[in-house]
Amino acid sequence: MSSTEPDALLGPADIRDLAAKLGVRPTKQRGQNFVIDANTVRRIVRTAEVRPDDVVVEVGPGLGSLTLALLEAADRVVAVEIDDTLAAALPATVQARMPGRADRFALVHSDAMQVTELPGPAPTALVANLPYNVAVPVLLTMLERFPSIERTLVMVQSEVADRLAARPGNKVYGVPSVKANWYAEVKRAGAIGRNVFWPAPNVDSGLVSLVRRTEPLATRASRAEVFAVVDAAFAQRRKTLRAALSGWAGSAPAAEAALTAAGISPQARGESLTVEEFAAIAEHKPEESA
Repeated sequence: MSSTEPDALLGPADIRDLAAKLGVRPTKQRGQNFVIDANTVRRIVRTAEVRPDDVVVEVGPGLGSLTLALLEAADRVVAVEIDDTLAAALPATVQARMPGRADRFALVHSDAMQVTELPGPAPTALVANLPYNVAVPVLLTMLERFPSIERTLVMVQSEVADRLAARPGNKVYGVPSVKANWYAEVKRAGAIGRNVFWPAPNVDSGLVSLVRRTEPLATRASRAEVFAVVDAAFAQRRKTLRAALSGWAGSAPAAEAALTAAGISPQARGESLTVEEFAAIAEHKPEESA
């Protein structure tokens, strides 16, 4: 939609030059791996179905590879960056490479886990190459705090992508799967090779699409109450729910009563339950332990 120059996006040489000028080396501590392939960031934007009227929030923009591709497609981009050097440099990169879109860009220099508000109109989409070591908490926090986010596409470590998109009964189905499903319909949306990153990670990456539920889950229980059941159920995966939820309910018999009332077998295990079933259990928490 914009009249950006063909070379506005960052290529491998651009990324390395920019990093050298800033004295930046990607750090393992922050799970940083910079995307150096313009085709990959354009593919991410396409897969995210970014629209001309979208306000996109990006977490961990790094040197700006994905940021620039998002600016080509969206109405506005708000980037949240914790790194002092990267945060200071990004507005200048946007101004230099996409001067005609620079007024559509805003930077929030902060830890995404601490952000409670964003400048400008409410975000409609979240698109990000999430730092591997904080991907799940950042994703869940953003979905909780910004209910206006309708569509999300995140690039995460492949096994994290599998966990987020797993269905009940799958061996990697767990806490991230259930909590993500509380907010959205979740699915794998593709794989990303290692050679599009600098430095190349020693793991594969995957894209995960999350489309927010049009109606919140029908339950009397709050999100916190449901998540407490989920955490308890998966804290001891090998145990039956009767045993795993005994601390949550106050005792094993109380857990059994709550499960029976919710229509769930006390002998079931957490990995077999849907988010709706976890919500049903939360609704039947014994009064004395509520």
